[in-house]
Amino acid sequence: GADEVVVNDSHGRMFNLEPAALAGRARYLSGRHKPLYMMQGLDETVDAIFFVGYHGSISGVPSAMSHTYNPDVFSGVRVNGQWVGESGLNALVSAHHGVPIALVSGDQVTRTETEPFAPDAEYVVTKGSITRFSALNLHPDEACELIEAAATRAVRRVAAGEVAVAAVDTPVRLELDHRTGDMAEVATWVGGVERVDERTVAISGDDRLEVFKRFVAVNYITRQAGGR
Repeated sequence: GADEVVVNDSHGRMFNLEPAALAGRARYLSGRHKPLYMMQGLDETVDAIFFVGYHGSISGVPSAMSHTYNPDVFSGVRVNGQWVGESGLNALVSAHHGVPIALVSGDQVTRTETEPFAPDAEYVVTKGSITRFSALNLHPDEACELIEAAATRAVRRVAAGEVAVAAVDTPVRLELDHRTGDMAEVATWVGGVERVDERTVAISGDDRLEVFKRFVAVNYITRQAGGR
């Protein structure tokens, strides 16, 4: 039921997909150094966002491939005091633009961590994580069938007004725990970033998008300083 689909490749070097294999003539947003990273391409003209292939946070219970943007730098992230993973961080942008998170796929930890920001979303649990390095996975054909069916339901439910926008109260306070004190120091080189203890910095403000942009800047500068 969607008229237009944009796929934002957001893992690793962000050149992971075969463009010609995308269905429905979806447009492909690829490559690194996007100003809004995983949320590049999202604005108020978009009707819904899907979080596909997500994972648990670095600070949560065991989840296959768990990390929060950069596991070499960040050891934990909180939004308004609540521990979050990448889904919770990215919800800042969806909330800013008033776009509902309509579909989420990933392991069981992903679902638990995302539900506070997307209680009305369609969820597809594609794997049951055992540790950070192991999981019991659905067969790929079954996972794809479940995701396709959930995507169809999600689009129809968004059109019917049944999927609410993520609730992220303002002013927002984003706290970033770093693995080392020197990375926390580097983070303060970004404007609007306050160091609150040896390894933690905070970004606060009424504008969710600006808070997220400052986080992206911290992510890029500490990644570079950390050698990645």
